[in-house]
Amino acid sequence: MPPIDASGDTAAGPGPHLVKGAEDTLDLRLTDDVVALIAERGPVAGEAAEAGDTSRPDGARASALLDSPAGWGAAGTSLGVFQLVPVRLERDLTLISRWMNDPAVAAFWELAGPEAVTAGHLRTQLGGDGRSVPCLGVLDGVPMSYWELYRADLDPLARHYPARPHDTGLHLLIGGVADRGRGVGTTLLRAVSDLVLDHRPHCGRVVAEPDLRNTPSVSAFLSAGFRFAAEIDLPGKRAALMIRERALRDRL
Repeated sequence: MPPIDASGDTAAGPGPHLVKGAEDTLDLRLTDDVVALIAERGPVAGEAAEAGDTSRPDGARASALLDSPAGWGAAGTSLGVFQLVPVRLERDLTLISRWMNDPAVAAFWELAGPEAVTAGHLRTQLGGDGRSVPCLGVLDGVPMSYWELYRADLDPLARHYPARPHDTGLHLLIGGVADRGRGVGTTLLRAVSDLVLDHRPHCGRVVAEPDLRNTPSVSAFLSAGFRFAAEIDLPGKRAALMIRERALRDRL
């Protein structure tokens, strides 16, 4: 890995627990009772047609576990209008795969190769129970970043830190070289964590676990209002546990 990450503040990729496949990502199974309770809640406003819809071509479902990011709407930022758009495999695979094959991104995400590699990673989430939702980040109508929002308290990550109910995790990559290393990641990390806190009322903390060696990424999280909580050992990397707390969101 190069001493300075060429992706700047933008390669906060997942640990191997999200890269290797469904047997690792989704090893904490939901009971039938929990699934039934989720179904009883129903979809959020504006997403009734998507919630639980397995007939869509990519099999994606709106996530009750994450309060349905598709319905969160846009956020104004200093860069323009930003919105999270849940991934659709047939529409977005080529673009995301191209980003994953950028050497600066591949060093952290480990998804370089043919489109089938990225497709497998996306299908694990799109066909899962909704605890991880892959999204495009769209700025002024242009897809320019890839995000994964996930329930950190239901993820294997929870084994490595004192998780709290509804902790929400973030992974991020910025697709375009021109958007790297100039504060774009910081601005978007704050915007997306604000979206999480605004639309997930039971979530008290947004968390992330960038590679500890990825100094620009750690710096971006700090500038976006996250605090460095601990160093944690994850499969394949030593990570910086970054936390943005609801109680401190207006102070940091």
